[in-house]
Amino acid sequence: MKAGRKQWIGLAVLVLPVLLISVDLHVLSYALPFISASLAPSSSQLLWIIDIYPFILAGLLLPMGTLGDRIGRRRLLMAGAAAFGAASAIAAFSADAGTLIATRALLGIGGATLMPSTLSLIRNMFHDDGQRRVAISIWTAAFAGGAMLGPLMGGALLEHFWWGSVFLVNLPVMALLLVLAPLLLPESRDPRPGRFDVLSVALSLAAILPAIYGVQHLAEDGFGPLPVLAIAAGLALGVAFVRRQRVLPEPMLDVRLFGSRAFSAAIGANTLGVFAMVGSSLFTTQYLQMVMGARPFVAGLYALPSAGMATLTAALAPVLVRKVRPGLVVGAGLLIGASGFALLARLDAGGQAVPLIVGIMLMAGGIALALTVSSDLIIAAAPPERAGSVAGLSQVATEFGGALGICLLGSIGAAVYRDHLAGAGAPAPALDTLGAALDVAGRLPRPAGDALAAAARDAFTQGQHYAMITAAAGLYLMAVLAPILLRSVRRADQPERRSGQHAMR
Repeated sequence: MKAGRKQWIGLAVLVLPVLLISVDLHVLSYALPFISASLAPSSSQLLWIIDIYPFILAGLLLPMGTLGDRIGRRRLLMAGAAAFGAASAIAAFSADAGTLIATRALLGIGGATLMPSTLSLIRNMFHDDGQRRVAISIWTAAFAGGAMLGPLMGGALLEHFWWGSVFLVNLPVMALLLVLAPLLLPESRDPRPGRFDVLSVALSLAAILPAIYGVQHLAEDGFGPLPVLAIAAGLALGVAFVRRQRVLPEPMLDVRLFGSRAFSAAIGANTLGVFAMVGSSLFTTQYLQMVMGARPFVAGLYALPSAGMATLTAALAPVLVRKVRPGLVVGAGLLIGASGFALLARLDAGGQAVPLIVGIMLMAGGIALALTVSSDLIIAAAPPERAGSVAGLSQVATEFGGALGICLLGSIGAAVYRDHLAGAGAPAPALDTLGAALDVAGRLPRPAGDALAAAARDAFTQGQHYAMITAAAGLYLMAVLAPILLRSVRRADQPERRSGQHAMR
């Protein structure tokens, strides 16, 4: 049965939280220099200000998706909107780095209810394969819209208000969602929900957090017993989680889905694409503001071409999969994205606007194309009554990829930055972040301060080089593997691909 006008209007409501989360992510990245100046966080605290939100999000997305299947996806969406708005108001007035980290964790809890609810509602509102692909392309394009609005909104706010204003923009959007959702969105839930397994929830969260903590500190501080033990503990708990799902009569996650090579490949492409894209934003925003010296609003304008390209490729995805096998479309998108990262790796401390714009256009456009197709493949595998858990899994992959991108690429960049700057004889306070180094340089006499600032910018671009090469290498590898692993998925216009379950075999 095809969706009608009410479902398409409802899709516009579902785009609101997607747009907001994308705006929130990009706004925060532009606010980091102001947060650093106001709250003076250490390099570790700065990473946690960024990381804690996607970490908590990744740990709770799967259980929240399953909870939505049981209590109702619209109900969970509205509860999450209220929680997200309240946490945003608290975060805006944080007085120190510790408080901001704590409130970002609360935002993660609220945000974990939003994304799986939107995807699972789309799965239940659009049963026709073609309409669902268009709906998911619009859903994906909303992220690109957030990438466009976020820097512009953030730049305008940061030039006229304090950094806390970037959190307050969440409030009117959440209020609008709370008003419109009961009017335009249908309630849906699993008609035969099983028991909600609290132990599975605890295991999913306990598996992710120590693993991410260990990876971050291993990359940042080098080999040591604590990060190794944390990673080992996370992996062990992850194995325990999977084993428990296999024996439960009503598992939180149907791990049998991973028996499909195509399903696993779609999850892998999603994770790696977001890993590279989100991790790169940590560098490009600092490059614009601290290397090129762009004001926040001007820096936001640089994001417009890439956001436009991402929106265009997301819209083209449903058209392409009618003519070309989805595996080839995913591979082509990842290849284009990797080429963008290769170009970004060539940026130097002199400030190169054209290679930066072209690089982020290729990166954003290619990855958006791959994510649109892979997201549809993932959600199509879900029966409507279990859409929440599979949507939660899809978003776990997305948020886990983003968290790892910031963690690993950020840590690689930070390690190279510190090593390079320490070799130049810089004082210890300058070794934490580029912002800290520029602050120290501003307090030194003119010749010494200029020399330190130049050395810090050069060290930062060296770190950026290695991080972008790492991202490009991962995407090139997946671009080769995707057409092979997804070769069983037929074009959308072929009659054999009439359902998501059949296509994923």
